[in-house]
Amino acid sequence: MPSRERVEAFLKEVVKGSHVKAIADFYHDDATMQENLGVPRRDKEMLMAREQSVLDQLQKMHTHPVQTFLVDGDNVAIRWTFDKTDKDGVVQRLEEVALQQWRGDRIAKEQFFYDTATAWGVVGPDGTVQR
Repeated sequence: MPSRERVEAFLKEVVKGSHVKAIADFYHDDATMQENLGVPRRDKEMLMAREQSVLDQLQKMHTHPVQTFLVDGDNVAIRWTFDKTDKDGVVQRLEEVALQQWRGDRIAKEQFFYDTATAWGVVGPDGTVQR
């Protein structure tokens, strides 16, 4: 079961932009990640490689500070907001909830939930998502 402080350390790592390092430092070797109801991705090394591949395609990934997260034993829920800037400078936003199952002080299983119809909406000059 993770301590609240351990979860906060994970959140801090992701918010500062160290996505791959967060996987290395906070996930089990046999961890899984799953998008909505898609097929889970497995193995920490593969998760790190995929994350790096996604980041390499972008100009920038910005993770907003987390306002809401819950810790209940081995279960953690996090409301994330990410802004990605593509190579052409277009900024898009994703709002998602991550449900995690921890084993000890590391993440064993993570599933992301978001609305695919509104995922990665373009962020306008005023900072709002254009629909």
